[in-house]
Amino acid sequence: MTDNGYGLWPLVVFNSLLVVIFAASFFHPRSKRDWRVLGGFSAFAVALFTEMYGYPLTVYLLTGPLAGLIPGVNLSHNAGHLWTDLIGWKGDPHVSPFHLASYAFIGGGFWLIAAAWRHLYAAQKARRLAVSGPYAHVRHPQYAGFVLIMVGFLLQWPTFATLAMFPVLLLVYRRLAIREEREVAAEFGEAWERYAAATRRFVPRLNPSPPPAPQEPR
Repeated sequence: MTDNGYGLWPLVVFNSLLVVIFAASFFHPRSKRDWRVLGGFSAFAVALFTEMYGYPLTVYLLTGPLAGLIPGVNLSHNAGHLWTDLIGWKGDPHVSPFHLASYAFIGGGFWLIAAAWRHLYAAQKARRLAVSGPYAHVRHPQYAGFVLIMVGFLLQWPTFATLAMFPVLLLVYRRLAIREEREVAAEFGEAWERYAAATRRFVPRLNPSPPPAPQEPR
């Protein structure tokens, strides 16, 4: 199976650890909620690399019981780039539009997580509401960053497992965000209400309102 680029379990471990440690270094988890966010993302990464380099369950299903669902899929490693198979891409899948777009999503997601952390840390240190930087556009930029990274990996190498996990993680992150908002609202009161009214939770407005001036907690 290694002839086809699978069964490479050291690569599964290496890439999983690399992405998770990289994400943790950008995210700086501290609370139980932070670790739940990182844990969900870590499960997604492990599932992804297990099929990318270990056991390609999705490819096997699409060449066996589900053969014909996506034309052109075979047991080669390149066949795991299913979007390129779907559009009939004949060149190197690593330079396909989907793969190139995945780099933008993954890179943008890591940048958003890191940039948001700097503003959040500064706000927490000053005991004020974070409303600058990425927080001027969305209320939960770090969660949004993890979502962008997962979308990037789905564009690069979709699997049945990660496609099933993705909406579940969206719901989990939404619930965690709502719980976090309750705590912040109790701490900052009217300042939070004005900020939340002007700033969306995950998707930025096309014409954002100016963020409210930072205020200390009540």
